[in-house]
Amino acid sequence: MLFDFDVELRAKAQEILKRELAAYGEFSLEQHRDRDIFPRLIKTMLSHRTTHADERAAYNNMWNHYGDWDKIRTADPAELTQLLAPSRYPEAKARNIQKTLTVIYEEHGAYTIDFLHEWPTQDALEWLLALPGVGLKTATLLLLFYFRRPVMPVDTHVHRVSKRTGLIDSKTSAEKAHRRLLELLPADPHTLYNFHRATLTHGQRYCHYYNPKCAACPLQNLCDAYAGKNDAIAHP
Repeated sequence: MLFDFDVELRAKAQEILKRELAAYGEFSLEQHRDRDIFPRLIKTMLSHRTTHADERAAYNNMWNHYGDWDKIRTADPAELTQLLAPSRYPEAKARNIQKTLTVIYEEHGAYTIDFLHEWPTQDALEWLLALPGVGLKTATLLLLFYFRRPVMPVDTHVHRVSKRTGLIDSKTSAEKAHRRLLELLPADPHTLYNFHRATLTHGQRYCHYYNPKCAACPLQNLCDAYAGKNDAIAHP
């Protein structure tokens, strides 16, 4: 039996998603279908604390120079680091990419993660998390976007909006937020994808870390921080 508190939060999560989709439109998982998944793993590793433009520049530098996963795996680490310089922490990312390529090639004899289609979600998640440089956000992004698994990627925008609206406690970590939001939303990849994309968009357009646009926010009367009900700061 659900506690009344959970019932109310589930209803609130649905209303937040409804308003976000009314504001930003519905998002389709189909845009990710039939893509070569393996490069997405490496690109997502490069995206950590890096803009999309810089992630793309770093990946293109690497791929245009080597053009082959074997060559990247065995490249001079200093040279690879230099090529990844548009991304933040290029030395660590170069090291983790080479270690990840080595693990995957030694385990599977090819540069692929397509085998995860056949694995249970929890097994796939644990395997991805064991790769060097792959955290929960990277693993859940891959599993939701490209394998259509019922997981919830929590980036800085989703985390911030979820705290301010009161879906999660203001002290909840991103890792715990992943589990908590899954409890509040239907275990349906399409719904989870739309919640992730719409909430991320809301964080980018309105719920900024500094000076959020509360006056025009479509979630204003659903926001605990705006109402002063929690300590997630509405106006840092």
